[in-house]
Amino acid sequence: MEIVNERFGSHVHILNWALHLDESTPHIHERHVFDCENQYGEIAPQQEKALEALGFELPEPEKPVGRKNNRKMTFDSACRVLLFDVAKKHGLQLEEEPEYGGRAYLEKQDYIIFKQKEQLAAQEQKLEELTMKIEDVEALVDEVADIAYDKAVEVVADTVKLETHKEDIKLVEQSKAWVLSPERKASKKEVEYAVKRLDGVIARITNAMKSTIQKIQTTLMKPEVKKAGTEQIKKKAKSSIIEQLSHKKKEMAEREVSRTIPEKSKKQDMEL
Repeated sequence: MEIVNERFGSHVHILNWALHLDESTPHIHERHVFDCENQYGEIAPQQEKALEALGFELPEPEKPVGRKNNRKMTFDSACRVLLFDVAKKHGLQLEEEPEYGGRAYLEKQDYIIFKQKEQLAAQEQKLEELTMKIEDVEALVDEVADIAYDKAVEVVADTVKLETHKEDIKLVEQSKAWVLSPERKASKKEVEYAVKRLDGVIARITNAMKSTIQKIQTTLMKPEVKKAGTEQIKKKAKSSIIEQLSHKKKEMAEREVSRTIPEKSKKQDMEL
């Protein structure tokens, strides 16, 4: 600061400076103002005029003054050389050639952009993974729905087999038992005839039951019927999955809140 005042103090005035040690990279914020005499003989802030008065030339004198061609650029280069000279006098070795692309050497805005790109890339990766998982779940739901429907058809058929004519067969069996009962006074021929007829009834009921089961299975396995059934299963399965995901998301959010609060408290304690 003293060297800057000695060399440029007539037109460059340091207002204040602050050393920041509470961030990842220690650094200094310094504010100064350039001034020189205006057309009215008054001292006023004028960067280009002040630097011109100090003898600084444009980086490219043949080109007009602009954002990429101004005396401030030449002034900054001179200050950079002064910084290295002062550092060497105090036994400090600094990298004089800037290394672009290394995070430690990025300007603040570049570092922010770098971090944002990192976060965006991580989010895109996470989104891609979630998309793949969702696609896997969709495929699984489709497969499970198809298997579940086929199994449901089997269960329905088995239920029909057990329930449809069970009572009818039971009644016929009871009649058969009644005919064969010793209390009956009918002749052997009449009893055999009656039992044969009752066995025929049971056989017809059983055949009718098999035919009914086959018709039910055929109807349920028709493409349009099966599609409607599997869609219903998928809808129920997806609703269940979404409900589970929402529940897990809520749990994760609550866990994150409970984790963040202690960190904030710890930070406040450290500041105190």
